[in-house]
Amino acid sequence: MGKLLEIFMTYMNFEYELIRPEGGLWGNKLPNGSWTGMMGLIDREEVEMALGPFTITHEREEAADFSMEVQSDNQKIFLVRPGLENDIGGFLKPFTFRVWLLVLASLICMSSFMTFMIWSEDKVFGPSTTNIASKAILWVIQTVSQESSEWLPRRDGGRLLVSTWLLATLVFMSSYSGILTAMLTVPRVTIPIDSLRDLVSQSKLPWRLESGSMMRPFLMNSEDEYRRKSYYGMSGSIPDCWSMREAIANGEFAAICDETTMKKAISWDFSTTGQCHLYIAREIVFSNTMMALAFKRNSSLLPVANKLISTVKETGILSKWLGEEITNTTLCLRPPTSDRQEGIAALNIGVFLGPLSVLVGGKLNMELPMEWLTDITNLDPNVN
Repeated sequence: MGKLLEIFMTYMNFEYELIRPEGGLWGNKLPNGSWTGMMGLIDREEVEMALGPFTITHEREEAADFSMEVQSDNQKIFLVRPGLENDIGGFLKPFTFRVWLLVLASLICMSSFMTFMIWSEDKVFGPSTTNIASKAILWVIQTVSQESSEWLPRRDGGRLLVSTWLLATLVFMSSYSGILTAMLTVPRVTIPIDSLRDLVSQSKLPWRLESGSMMRPFLMNSEDEYRRKSYYGMSGSIPDCWSMREAIANGEFAAICDETTMKKAISWDFSTTGQCHLYIAREIVFSNTMMALAFKRNSSLLPVANKLISTVKETGILSKWLGEEITNTTLCLRPPTSDRQEGIAALNIGVFLGPLSVLVGGKLNMELPMEWLTDITNLDPNVN
């Protein structure tokens, strides 16, 4: 906007003084009817014009006259770029929660059927098997975890169940091993926040809105549940997204910003560090906002300003100016999933923390559960 102001000064033959409003706010209407920020300076006619550019709203048109549209923009969520992360529960990801529940139900059912079958056969043919339930439960678990077992049922009924269960576990574990291997060796990037619903449904990353932005009343008064939650659940305010770009890149909070500012921040980040630390969520929170310069009511400068704005837009000069501000963004505008290494990646210790934790916990508590099972599952109290 500074270059546009220089053109105004040249062709309108005036001098100017830049005045920064208190707090550096764009400006919103207060309950008493007054305005804050730059809109307040315009409404009180303390300045002739405000560069902004401002999103044109019906409420703001009551306080100022706006130029023709300088550009249109979208409002999106701006946050730290997601990256590759080790997931301690990753070994559970090959199957959904429902599948794991069905597996648990199968373990319980198979253990119960085998216990009942062996007990029934012992009653008919004798002799009795000691600790039937504990042996059946441990055998079922060992087969699922692909451990060997020296114990097997003696008779045909129990062995028929064994054969059926072994076939089922072969199919299950083959599928699990194949999916898990693919997931571990080909890294995946999870994008936790890509919409307002994602934003308000999580608690790890706080979010903030620009002070004096039109997004605050828009979200607060919206009929959409998630838009309202994004307003009432915010952790605070920021002056503007550009000045807070480093805090956002450091993962301190997310913000809802205009797309032009976000791309400019991404350009700055890559030009400064050579890396991509920022991410623009896919969902558009507010689309095609009309952005323009604000003038005090009945300003004599407005008609000439509109002609000059029209000229720089039609000749492509305005697009050229924006292009010069936004460079080095191609790489960082790609989805985070493209950041992963091509092909197979070496596994690190973090990948195995989940399975190792389960293994260690099982080893430490192995003796107690076995004694417990031996004590409570002996179906024939006369058999030692």
